[in-house]
Amino acid sequence: MSDAAPRPAWGRRTLAGLTRWAGRYSAFGLAGALVFFGTALGPALIPRSPLFQGLAAGICAAIGYGLGVLLAWVLRVAGVRWSARVVHWGWRILLVATIVVVPVALVVSITWQNDLRDIFGIEHPSSAHSITILVLALLLAIGLVGLGRALRRLTLLVGSLVGRWIPPLVARLTAVAVVAIALVLLVNGTIVQGGMAALNSVYGKVDDTTAEGVVQPTEPLRSGSDASLAAWDELGKQGRTFVSGGRPEAQLESVADRTGATKPVMDPIRVYAGLESGDDLDAIAQVVVAELDRTHAWDRSVLAVVTATGTGWVDPSMADSLELLWGGDTAIASMQYSYLPSWVSFLGARSTPPAAGKALFEAIYDRWSQLPEDSRPLLYVAGISLGSFGSQGAFSSLQDVTARTDGALWMGTPGFTPLWSDLTAHRDAGSPEITPVVDGGTTARWANRPGEGDDRQLWQLGTDWPQPRVVFDQHASDGVTWWSPDLILHRPDWLAEPRGTDVLDSTTWLPVVTFWRSTIDLFVAASVPAGHGHNYHQEYADGWAAIAPPEGWTPADTDVLREVVGSVPSES
Repeated sequence: MSDAAPRPAWGRRTLAGLTRWAGRYSAFGLAGALVFFGTALGPALIPRSPLFQGLAAGICAAIGYGLGVLLAWVLRVAGVRWSARVVHWGWRILLVATIVVVPVALVVSITWQNDLRDIFGIEHPSSAHSITILVLALLLAIGLVGLGRALRRLTLLVGSLVGRWIPPLVARLTAVAVVAIALVLLVNGTIVQGGMAALNSVYGKVDDTTAEGVVQPTEPLRSGSDASLAAWDELGKQGRTFVSGGRPEAQLESVADRTGATKPVMDPIRVYAGLESGDDLDAIAQVVVAELDRTHAWDRSVLAVVTATGTGWVDPSMADSLELLWGGDTAIASMQYSYLPSWVSFLGARSTPPAAGKALFEAIYDRWSQLPEDSRPLLYVAGISLGSFGSQGAFSSLQDVTARTDGALWMGTPGFTPLWSDLTAHRDAGSPEITPVVDGGTTARWANRPGEGDDRQLWQLGTDWPQPRVVFDQHASDGVTWWSPDLILHRPDWLAEPRGTDVLDSTTWLPVVTFWRSTIDLFVAASVPAGHGHNYHQEYADGWAAIAPPEGWTPADTDVLREVVGSVPSES
């Protein structure tokens, strides 16, 4: 009989292997990662796919690991030492905590996501999503921690090299500075610039394409037609979609017949200029003005200056709602300032959207101001998301808006927008951040339909609302509006005050974690049904009817408009 010791069971070998693998990491770091992993899976604003949920959890786990390592270093510097017995039991406690926290966090994640899906009217996902989340989070966290440890080893190497000639403390500080500067140069000079170049190449090619079903308009009242000064090929993908769009005449007739407010109907005017239409923003804006001249847009009852999003997109529902409201007696003007997605435009050229909004509005306003006051169209401004940010960039204050326009409609305004931020910060005492009241609602009013449950909440402050009017429409569950770097260390009012009905009571603020949750929400904010998140499709009818109602327009007429806007464009 052999005297060799029996081999340990498979389970014991696996446990031993995991123990050796975990031993390569800091216990404090792993504890921090576990805490941040669990909190990252807590309630957010938007239901997420496994990809995004795993991404959020992995990033937060890596941050937690880093903070745990930092805490351990501070304790060592302070002279704190742990006995072997404490270390032994610490690892055991960490193992038990992991066995408990990970499945509990995944179950909690399923629970709150399903609760949100019930509110949003979305079907529940399969239970297999939890496994996908766990695997993605683990792989991402390991990768990020590995990157951090590699940078630390590089710093130690640099420190040992320069330490041959300078004192140790100075050597360590020099090493940190050298590695940090090199990392910044690498990120800015190679990764960022290279990434931007790649994105420009990819999205530039996308911009040269035309969406399926979009054809060049034949009506001279549209830019891109044969009569247009803005060539079809120069409009960009989103510009071509905008000028070729619109509801069929039958729908214009239907709304006019049912409301009796806008007969007879007319063919709407849509003018647009693409990036290739001019050498700079001012030149592009002048092409738009020339198109307004060519189409005799100044003879229409309403002229709307719409600032597009990053790709040049104009929300079809925004344009359709105004044209249906006025029976086509409208002109809508917009232009392209980028072909990159809004988040890329914001990161790469944050100053461009407000510069474009200002260039477009100033060019049109200068021409509009030259017309006789009693025969020029009503002038409105509008925008959604980055377009709202850009549109508001044309004005210095709310008083400036009302002095130079007949009203404004801004949807899903990003929280970094200066005008919106200033008004929200100086709201009337007692009014919540999700639906501020400013000066009793004399000029500007906020809509948040899921938060109030009333389709006519714009009138809850009373019907004594003189023109011009400004409407901000925002959802309590829209991460685009509520995202801010301040979330890293400060609890926002929208989580401290009574919240909207599509934000769970269990949604809480946690340092750093809430910031990353909100950051991830930005990428999925629009992938929800209308009325939630960043989807405002069905709310333009109420917004336009509030700020730009034709004479004799009634709440019942708004019901008709909302019904038609909510239907597919091909219906009559």
